[in-house]
Amino acid sequence: MPIQNPRKPMLPSIRLSNLGCKTEKKQQITLFFGEYALGEKTEVRLGVFEKYLALWVFVCMLTGLLLSQVIPELSMAINNLQFAGISIPIGVCLFLMMYPALLNLQLTELRKLAKDPKPIILTLISNWIWAPIVAALLAYYFLAGNDQLIVSLILLGSSPCTAMVLVWGALANGNQEQNVVNTTLNTITIMFLYAPIVSLLTGIQNIQINRIGLLISVFVFIGIPLVLGYVSKKTITSRKGTEWFQETYRPAVGKIAILALLATLIVLFSLNGDVLIEHPEEMIRVSIPLLLGFAIIVGVNLLVTKFAGLKYREGIISVIIGSSSHFEIAIATAISLYGLGSQAALGTTMGLFWEVPVMLSLVYLGKKLGQRGFWKKD
Repeated sequence: MPIQNPRKPMLPSIRLSNLGCKTEKKQQITLFFGEYALGEKTEVRLGVFEKYLALWVFVCMLTGLLLSQVIPELSMAINNLQFAGISIPIGVCLFLMMYPALLNLQLTELRKLAKDPKPIILTLISNWIWAPIVAALLAYYFLAGNDQLIVSLILLGSSPCTAMVLVWGALANGNQEQNVVNTTLNTITIMFLYAPIVSLLTGIQNIQINRIGLLISVFVFIGIPLVLGYVSKKTITSRKGTEWFQETYRPAVGKIAILALLATLIVLFSLNGDVLIEHPEEMIRVSIPLLLGFAIIVGVNLLVTKFAGLKYREGIISVIIGSSSHFEIAIATAISLYGLGSQAALGTTMGLFWEVPVMLSLVYLGKKLGQRGFWKKD
């Protein structure tokens, strides 16, 4: 039997652009990459950009590699425009990547925590215990001797997602109310837990890392966009109204964020071009623990949500959020700590490359398991 959603979900206002849907009574949902609508009869489909995100990342990789051979001076010139050790153009791009995602913060949703805390608690445990530990252990084993690649996996494993999980949750017909609560909690907790956990896991292996720089990265790439996102949302909605904010402002900054992400990837791979062309095995080497880590965390979360007695709509959201990464902050932190042309930046980018197909596969797997009664029946 297909999974049914007999009741209309109580959702906050959200909106997403390049996703198409067919719906009757619509509710709007705001996400990072565009807009779509949910209602009682909804078919959610990924748009061209979201569906082929891994392809666009691959195209940016090839473009960057080509530029490294044809116009190597271009990426070097961009990287050399620095302030306090950070490339100014790339710093702007990184900020534009983070800002739209942090507009998802909805503090009023936290009141619903007491309603059904079990799936929220399980997800937080996965985000801040299982995922960082598994990422670190795999990095220690597979990447021994390459500290920057080890750090890149720890940065990814210690950064729970706050944006794209809203897309995956909608595609899986999960409990979006729970999804919004969880992403809001992740946005807040990442401010306080990200730097300590990364410091702890790198310190265990005596890996030298600029801990002051790590704290500064969290402040610059999460704290500032978070505050500006909250203030700008309040200001714009009070002056222009919620509808204009959701339908005009959000899609506009979302498109700018996409361009900023792709531009960063092109420059990153142009700076690493010579090394990657001579040593392509580096991408394969970092991909093995990344993919294995995804498999382990997804498997653990599936079993935990099953034995915890969660229903499908709550279980699939817990698995999705507990298994995904906030690749934007991982990339931003790696670049801030080691530079745009570093192996750490390259490693975090591979996390972005693999996450999209993995999460789409998880949506498909979750639906199949739900149809076969893997989780508790509604």
